[in-house]
Amino acid sequence: MGERLAQQGRVVELSTRGRVSGRTARATVGFVEEPDGSLLVAAGSPAAHWALNLAVHPYLSAAWAGHSGVYRAEPLDGSAFAAAISALILRYGTPAERLGRGPAFRLHPEPVERGDE
Repeated sequence: MGERLAQQGRVVELSTRGRVSGRTARATVGFVEEPDGSLLVAAGSPAAHWALNLAVHPYLSAAWAGHSGVYRAEPLDGSAFAAAISALILRYGTPAERLGRGPAFRLHPEPVERGDE
């Protein structure tokens, strides 16, 4: 179900590195795409595994609606945290009101390194 919603652009599929196992872990979460290409995401619980993984290993892959790339997670606090939560609630409505109980992140796109062409 999450993969199909990601293909439709309704959510983003995150591939993180497990903080304990070191293995790839996947989660689908709501997001807001910013004009600069970054993504805003937030967890509804402080125990969300994908968010705990990002706190330890901030580099991840993200995919949605034909887009994909490597990103670096920046934890948000203060007014940036509040703005991210507000943007997510505006996009997703009432079910997103649980957001704000867990961490929020801005996912910055990382440049793709290319070999000699």
